[in-house]
Amino acid sequence: MHLFSGSSHPALAASLAEELGIPLGNVTLKSFSSGEHYVKYEESVRGKDVFLLQTATLHPNEDVIQLFLMCQAAKLSFARSVHVILPHFPYARQDRVTDPREPISAKLMAHLLEESGADHVMTLDLHSDQIQGFFSIPADSLTARPIFTAYFKGKKLKNPVVVAPDVGGAKRAKKFADKLEADLAILHKTRPAHQTAEIQEIVGNIEGKTCILFDDMIDTAGTLLSAKKALLEKGANEEMYAAATHAVFSGPAIQRLTEAAFTEVVVTDSMPLDPKAFNGLRILPVAPLLAKVVMHVEKGESVTDIYKK
Repeated sequence: MHLFSGSSHPALAASLAEELGIPLGNVTLKSFSSGEHYVKYEESVRGKDVFLLQTATLHPNEDVIQLFLMCQAAKLSFARSVHVILPHFPYARQDRVTDPREPISAKLMAHLLEESGADHVMTLDLHSDQIQGFFSIPADSLTARPIFTAYFKGKKLKNPVVVAPDVGGAKRAKKFADKLEADLAILHKTRPAHQTAEIQEIVGNIEGKTCILFDDMIDTAGTLLSAKKALLEKGANEEMYAAATHAVFSGPAIQRLTEAAFTEVVVTDSMPLDPKAFNGLRILPVAPLLAKVVMHVEKGESVTDIYKK
């Protein structure tokens, strides 16, 4: 097994290498003055199983181009197999045509990964399940739900209720609520414009309960700000949590989360972020989970068994 890292998240790559007990492979990554990327493996990968770690950050276009080049370089260097570890999948929210003349960008990302030479993709908490079907190569859609479950069970919250931020996230929130043995509530929201959310209705009993807003990502945090206000108006406890796998935190997110003053905002390190970005931020590591999956893949063992244990 050879593990190489792109430039998007070196800290996660180092943590994963440590969990696996192997050194990171040596690869040259640089950009020319023209802006074009350059990739070169500084060690032989011929006949090897190559694992590439790259995640989508606030510069997704740069991240994916570098990843495509790494995949092709490995393939052209006779790697036996190329496994892409892509915790945060880029363009995941553009998974269907919602208005005429739009692309299905998530599907294009899947095709480009295949064309660049990827034999297998591992990703974490896809925005929608249908994205897995965009691939014609094996794609493991992993979930960080066990990580959040262990964390919140350890807090022993009184009267917890898991709140889905919208109908689309209800299935994800329901699975989490079942693991916590908690109730479920669903927010009905509308989007008058991109990255703008308005809460219209709350389905479920949240009065006097400790709410955990659970989603796959936090982008501009507009939904969270509106959701907390609506939940408090309906009688929820002041103690309130927000939890999401991917901490995108773009635009006014930090300011909004500071203003919202949740008891805690719990995320994973699937994307690089400042642990001191605001008070109450808690970051849970995903490297142990990813390492287990990589080891099972390398040994030809079931990945599903990881979630059953």
